[in-house]
Amino acid sequence: MYGMCLAICAGFKIFALQQQQLSSLLFILAIIPGLAICYLIFRIDKYEREPLWALAMCFFLGMLATIPAIGFQYWSGVISGFKTQSAAITFIASFGVVAASEEIAKCAALLIGAFPRKFFNEPVDGIVYAVLIGMGFATIENLIYAYNFGMNTTVARAFTAVPAHFVCAIVQGYFIGRAKFQPERRIQLILLGLGLSIVMHGVYDFLILQELSAWLSVLGSISVYICLFYCGTLVREHLENSPFKPVN
Repeated sequence: MYGMCLAICAGFKIFALQQQQLSSLLFILAIIPGLAICYLIFRIDKYEREPLWALAMCFFLGMLATIPAIGFQYWSGVISGFKTQSAAITFIASFGVVAASEEIAKCAALLIGAFPRKFFNEPVDGIVYAVLIGMGFATIENLIYAYNFGMNTTVARAFTAVPAHFVCAIVQGYFIGRAKFQPERRIQLILLGLGLSIVMHGVYDFLILQELSAWLSVLGSISVYICLFYCGTLVREHLENSPFKPVN
């Protein structure tokens, strides 16, 4: 409990340190990718659309999820020296610190904020709400990067890190959507969705952060779009099985 309090306090400290003024253009560029993906998933959920207040709530929960996640990363980096150039340390940081903290925080937000609610009434809702949470998280993350690294990094993240959060959210939400309506396998499916999202996130982060080869970083970016193609089949499966789909 003491460690978690330290992590949350560190998260608040990180946000408090962001004093530099963002230009209007940079601010817009930082928030547009996440909002655009939110609108996309809202339109895809065509049979029984979710209430706007529930979507807004999940987006906000995703924003709040950055506090323990980034706080834990800050705390772990300080005490463990993850800023070294060692590939082994980069691997540990990518999977055990960054991917694990972010996906666990987003999964907790989904399980607490949406999973037990009445508006979560079909499997595809798991994907919808997971994506809203993921985009809330990615938007705050984007603003932090925009403050610290400027225009080029913000634009690059619109085509790399934000879609990576999208992919992880779809995979996690797919299994949590199934878990809602398969109570006999609920824990297994939740852990499977969480585990897969951590692995996918960790692979992406390692490929992007490693300094062994620039081609591996390129592979990391390309892999996001390959996974997006696969994620389309997950979304379509839940839509096809929607209880609100009109019977022909």
